[in-house]
This record gives sequence, structure tokens and C-alpha cells, in this order.
Amino acid sequence: MNKVAIAILNYNGKNLLEQFLPSVIKYSNGYPIYIIDNASTDDSIEFIKRQYPAIETILLSENYGYSGGYNQGLLKINATYFILLNSDIEVTENWIGPIISLLEDNDQIAACQPKILSFLEKDKFEYAGAAGGFIDTLGYPFCRGRIFDKVETDLGQYDDTREIFWATGACLFMRSSAFQESGGFDEDFFAHMEEIDLCWRLQHLGYKIFYNHQSTVYHLGGGTLKKSNPFKTYLNFRNSLYTLYKNASFISLFWKLPLRWILDLLAVLKFILTGYVKDGLAILQAHGRFILSFSRLNSRRKIIRPSIQKSENQKLIYPGLIVYAFFVKKKRVFLQFKF
Repeated sequence: MNKVAIAILNYNGKNLLEQFLPSVIKYSNGYPIYIIDNASTDDSIEFIKRQYPAIETILLSENYGYSGGYNQGLLKINATYFILLNSDIEVTENWIGPIISLLEDNDQIAACQPKILSFLEKDKFEYAGAAGGFIDTLGYPFCRGRIFDKVETDLGQYDDTREIFWATGACLFMRSSAFQESGGFDEDFFAHMEEIDLCWRLQHLGYKIFYNHQSTVYHLGGGTLKKSNPFKTYLNFRNSLYTLYKNASFISLFWKLPLRWILDLLAVLKFILTGYVKDGLAILQAHGRFILSFSRLNSRRKIIRPSIQKSENQKLIYPGLIVYAFFVKKKRVFLQFKF
């Protein structure tokens, strides 16, 4: 068994692999690198085999998305620790060591992320993950260093190692035994927010999620779906509802879900009034799919229900509404929030 394995999920990403794979190889400390391919139709796999024959490729029969792609690919990788790495990330020297040391020193930590900065503006945090993820009382996610579209400049304000609620899937260090114990990613998510659901379920099992600033990577972002893509809007809203329904205590859902519906309806109106009609419709479609998925989601709740009530970690959940705090109270940075 390898101590560490780096797994990069690929779908038609030859250009990204050409650009970012050299830094991964340079700073991989000799650990094996795997390309898990979601049935790409470009020549990315031929490129890997030609330019980097030492890298092992795991070929899947169709595009299973982020969730299914990693679930299936990781079954074929034998390592104590997985590093799930987006194909559009530039890594830096010593990006692996500090986090692996943290995982080895504390077996309660199941997952950890590094500091995620923007590849295009390297003094700023990156949208997907920044300095660690949190959620508010209704399950809306946000990050230290990024709340909605407000992205902070990295001034060392988050140079710490601390517990967080969720770690980004863009660069996710994972204890393989914990990943297997949790059942892996929920494949109904396809892509987006599956890591939040996974991290919440890991906490139900008694594990902790961490951020370590001693490791830094640079993320291009938007490599698969652009931010303005209505399909991404659909996935984000649907998967956020899935996550809340699966993991929150049953009693709390009686008031949380109605509030979510109201706030999401306001988001629909905002999108439509600002000319993003397709994104507004995508939110309505997300709610429709959520309602049609009740039976399936209930079966997933039954698996973790015994531990939900006792493991809801309130110190990592913002007790207010992130929407209200941001748009009404004008709180723009994480350090203004009180947990």
C-alpha cells in the first residue's frame, strides 16, 4: 500500500493537464499520480500516455461526474491517504508534507484542505474553498476568504491550522479508511457540493475536518462549468437542499426548509430581474427535483439518522442567515461573523 496517492479526475481536460500537471509532478515527492478519466472524447489520455507514461490512467466507461468518477476511480487505488486534486490547480513546494503530518498526528481528522488562492490573482483567495468552508443555519455554504462574490486579499488573516465545517473538493486530502467508512461521495450529486455532504457525514461519524495554511495551491477555477452556467446553478441549489435534508436533524427541517424555499424564491426573482432568466428557472428545476427525490433522500437519512442529533456541531455552523448578514447587515468578511 502506498502512503499517499494523488488522484486527478479528468474529463476532456488535455489543455489543463498540459498546463498544470508539470507542477504536480515536480512537487509530488515521488508519490504516485493517477488520472481518473470520465470517458473523455478529446485526446487527453493519449497525451498522458505519450508524455507521462509513468502516470497510471484509470478509464471509466462514461462520465460519472465528480462524485461517481472519484467513487469508482478510488476503488482501484490503494493508499493510506488520498489527495483529490482538480486538474486546474498549480501546486507549490511542500504542499503535501504539512497536511499529511497533521493527519498522522491526529487520527480524528478525516479530511483537510490547504490554502486555496487564485491562479489568476495570486494575492487573492479563490472562490472554491479559500481558507476553509462553513455553512449557516439553513445550510448555505461560504468560506473564510470568500462570501458570495466578495473575495478577500490574502494578508495572512487566515494563516492558521484549525477545524472547519467542510473542505473543498478542489484539493481534498482524505484519510482513505474514513472515505470508505462514510460510503464515499453521494453519486446523486453528480458535481458540486458533494464534498460538503461528505464532510457533514464524516462529522456524524465522529471525525473532524481541518484547514492547514502551511500548504498552498493556486486554483484556476471554472475549468469544467463556468460560474454563469445555469446547469451549475441547478446543481448548486439542488445539492444544497439534498445536503441539508440528509444531514440536519428532522425537527429542525420543519422550519429550515420553508425558510429555504422563501429565500430561494427571492433568488429566482433576482436572477430574472437582472436578466439571468435561465438561472432563475434552474433554481425552480432544482426544487422540483428535490421534491421528487424525497423517497431516495429518506433512505439516505436512515443510514446516518442515529448519529445526526448528537453530532450537529453548532460551533462550526453560523447561527444566523448568511444572506441577511451579507446583504442587509453588510458583513463582507468572515472575521466579522460571530459563531
